Formats: sequence, C-alpha cells, structure tokens
Amino acid sequence: MPDPYLSIVIPAYNEALRIGTTLEKVRQYLSSRNFPCELIVVDDGSSDSTPDLLREVEERHPGMRVLRNEPNRGKGFSVRRGVLEARGEFVLFTDADLSAPIEETNKLLAALESSRVDAAVGSRALKRRLIGVHQPWYRELAGRCFNLVVRAFTGLKIHDTQCGLKLFRRCSTRRAFELQCVNGFGFDPEVLFLIDRLGGTIEEVPVRWNDNPATKVRFLRDATRMFLDLIALRWRALTGKYDG
Repeated sequence: MPDPYLSIVIPAYNEALRIGTTLEKVRQYLSSRNFPCELIVVDDGSSDSTPDLLREVEERHPGMRVLRNEPNRGKGFSVRRGVLEARGEFVLFTDADLSAPIEETNKLLAALESSRVDAAVGSRALKRRLIGVHQPWYRELAGRCFNLVVRAFTGLKIHDTQCGLKLFRRCSTRRAFELQCVNGFGFDPEVLFLIDRLGGTIEEVPVRWNDNPATKVRFLRDATRMFLDLIALRWRALTGKYDG
C-alpha cells in the first residue's frame, strides 16, 4: 500500500462533546481529495467518554488510527507523537475544535506545493477580516503581546504562531519534532524555531478562523507556562541542547 500524500494529526483531550462532529467533517474533506490520506487521532489520556467514541469510529473506519497517551501528557507531546507516527509526504496538525475549518488545508497545501518551503502555518494575524468569531478582547490582546515576546525570543518573523492549523513537509521537518521538548500549549514556537534553526523555511498563510469558547487553554495558568517555555527554549538554544 503506497504511503499517503497527506497525514492529518488531531490531538484530543476530553473531546467527547465535539470529536464525533469533527471527525465526520475531516472524513468528508478527505473523501473529496484525489490522493491517499491518513487520519491519526492522539487521545491524550482523556477521562471522559472520548476513548469509547474513538474506538467506535476506528472500528467503522479502519483508515483512522487512534494513539492513546497514558496518562495525560499535554498537547505538544500529543502532536509530536502523531507527527512522528505519520507516513504522509505532508503532515497537517489541526485542533480538535476545527476553529480553522479543515477546508483551509487547501491553502496550506497550495503554499507547499507551489514552492519548496518546509512548513505552512495558518495565520489569524495577516488578514483579520477572515476571523468570523473573535476571542474576548483580553485574549486577543494577550495573543498579540505573546507573539511579540515570541519574536523577541526566537527571531521568527511569524505574526501568529498559535493558530491551530499547520502543515509540514515531513522529510525536512521531522528532526525538529524529534528535538522538541515542550509538551504543553507552548510547543508551536519551539517547533517553528527548530525548523528555522535547522535551515528550513516557513510561510505564513491567512486562514478563516472562528473562536470556540470551549477552549482548553486556561488564560493565566497557560500563559505563564508558555512564557516559561520560551525562557527554557532560549536557554536550551544558548547551551547547545538542540545541537544533538
């Protein structure tokens, strides 16, 4: 069986209320593609009925793979595991809430297929008119401030590192995921920093996006952890921890 052209990785933690709808939308999208695809869901130690729902879907659709973390390890760990398990030429990571509609993948694929960039990242910042439902004002402000900090710590020129829709050229970005250390929500800047550090190229692509109020991000707690992750990233870079 030939390797898939596109792998889609979805991290899921206590997503029983929406994972069924999400998977149906993703499957409909994949069925409309004229190339081989695979779908990988990483259940991050869910304590609700998510594991049972995923088992039911997996039994009905053998093309989907479910990986399970025991215990809960974090979003970054789950994405890393899914990406390293993927076999596709291109690997997409998308949030389980599909805040960026799965159809926006076409824009990212076009970016990678038309050039030799190694990653295409969805962005809310380049064309804010594409945002249908905005976050609360304080979250939007915090996001912009965090991005300024990311740019200062990493040297990246990306305007939005946190949008949950990113596409990677597997062969040229795999090493970045192997070196990734951050297991929580702050993994995105580290992966993009490592791709850039290893000589890869990244293109930012404006995408449609709608806020989902059921986000798993806890504003103060996770913002603090993400800032500490950036400090740790800078320290690892300065002390050669990424040079292995």
